[in-house]
Amino acid sequence: MKRTKLRLKKVKLFLLSLCFFTVSLGTFNLLPSLAAAPKHYDELTFPPLSEIKLPKYTRFELKNGIRVYLMEDRELPLVGGTALFRTGERFEPADKIGLGGLTGEVMRTGGTSRHTADELNQLLEQRAASVETGIDVASGTANFSALAEDVEPVFDLFAEVIREPIFAQEKLDLAKNQTQGAIARRNDDPNGITGREFQKLIYGDRSPYARTVEYKTLANISRDDLVSFYQKYFHPKNMILGISGDFDTAKMRSLVEQKFGNWQPNLSAEVPALPTVSPAKGDGVFLVNQPQLSQSYVQMGHLGGMLSSPDYGALDVMNGVLNGFGGRLFNNVRSRQGLAYSVYAAWSPRYDYPGVFVAGGQTRSDATVPFIQAIRTEIDRIRTEPITPEELAFAKDSTLNSFIFKFENPSQTLSRLIRYEYYGYPEDFIFRYRRSIEAATIADVQRVAKTYLKPENLITLVVGNTAAIQPPLSSLGNSVKVQSLDITIPSAT
Repeated sequence: MKRTKLRLKKVKLFLLSLCFFTVSLGTFNLLPSLAAAPKHYDELTFPPLSEIKLPKYTRFELKNGIRVYLMEDRELPLVGGTALFRTGERFEPADKIGLGGLTGEVMRTGGTSRHTADELNQLLEQRAASVETGIDVASGTANFSALAEDVEPVFDLFAEVIREPIFAQEKLDLAKNQTQGAIARRNDDPNGITGREFQKLIYGDRSPYARTVEYKTLANISRDDLVSFYQKYFHPKNMILGISGDFDTAKMRSLVEQKFGNWQPNLSAEVPALPTVSPAKGDGVFLVNQPQLSQSYVQMGHLGGMLSSPDYGALDVMNGVLNGFGGRLFNNVRSRQGLAYSVYAAWSPRYDYPGVFVAGGQTRSDATVPFIQAIRTEIDRIRTEPITPEELAFAKDSTLNSFIFKFENPSQTLSRLIRYEYYGYPEDFIFRYRRSIEAATIADVQRVAKTYLKPENLITLVVGNTAAIQPPLSSLGNSVKVQSLDITIPSAT
């Protein structure tokens, strides 16, 4: 025993000496570089970014219509995957708003025909794995993650959740109770109020892209509704599956075919046409009075466009000129004029329906009107005056340098590929977008700003304390009529 302790002590002393030696050697080697270090940040030089390439992947289609992407990544002993389903909250009936979200939640929490929810949780926790599902505005998702050694049993549970959910009534009741709580609290957060009501002003309060769950629509949703919604949208022809991680492609392909190959397609189910989108308001100033607030939350903007626009690259450069540290809004509105805690403006497109141009931020109550005027001034200026060569270079470099973070690991790339296929975009869209950034000129930025930004159509929303907003919002213009919005939560009856 004493001999063992002595041996361990010697090993510890050796390792400690080795650490000191390594640190000393590292410091010694650093001395020349420290001596030659640049004295100012503008003296720093960086090598050009390496060319970004798509990792090797395999794409195939099962006989039942499921499209599959496999991308090996041996760096860590992990495997993860995502299934995309062509569905979304935008396809909910108007009297059952909330149906999509509940379907996506209870699909996982409600258990399957072979395992209860508690059994699923236990089996996954034992392996430090996860299986999750959800439905957002424009798509449905199912995800899994597992250690490479556990991929087969976890993938089996993943397939089970997708193919055999039972939507247990008690789990639906729990989800509905939680949603009721969220409805009751939704006016507690001024940021939430601002985002929600702005979307309604842009798209219309009945638009699938802006409507909200209410007690009444929640009460209309039954378990049968969840089952029907699931059966309509969750079937092979509506599914794209992507898997990345530490696996052998041939074995993973065999596993996918084993778990999903015999899933029968629903030949009668058709995805409805996408909802139409048109501006809900032409312009105007709107106010949500919140007497308890000591600051104002502002959003202003109008209906925008889609990622597929040939001008998106130049519009994104415009975003770079306006935003971030060194951007016009930060420099002029926040730093020089001291009018904002936060400030931004962005052309924010969507894949398959029009997005928005949105600007805004947070400011003191007594600075609300100057803050709005300052943002409007910057919108007008970028439309009417050419940006400088320095601004162009800064915006392009910032955007292009961020590309390396879009390809940090294969799972990010794979997620991008399956989403491009989901929305019908070419697989090299990200590279086309990068080339459009590189090609953007000063004239391009001014042209797209003048073409796409419409100051005459700006909708302005303020969530704040009416009494403390001085000068009042009516001082924004002679013809400005401030319209108050009622955000009272409707009762269930």
